[in-house]
Amino acid sequence: MTERAKEEIIEKIKRSRVKDDKVVKVVKEMKKARVQVLRNDEWKIKNKLVLKERKMYVPKDKSLRLEIIWLHHNTPIEGHRE
Repeated sequence: MTERAKEEIIEKIKRSRVKDDKVVKVVKEMKKARVQVLRNDEWKIKNKLVLKERKMYVPKDKSLRLEIIWLHHNTPIEGHRE
């Protein structure tokens, strides 16, 4: 995956968090409490990305999740490129 593709997908993840009720609720709680970490480090906000258990949380956006899977599994070494 190119650096540009990584940056584009990260921006899509940041924008799509408003579509996921679970993330919206957690972010609202964090903003209300004025904290960057919530529930014993389970949830964090770092560089405008939501992290759950130290991993980037990808909101429940089916097309975004499919795009991420495609980007990571469609490599020349895997033999999936057209």
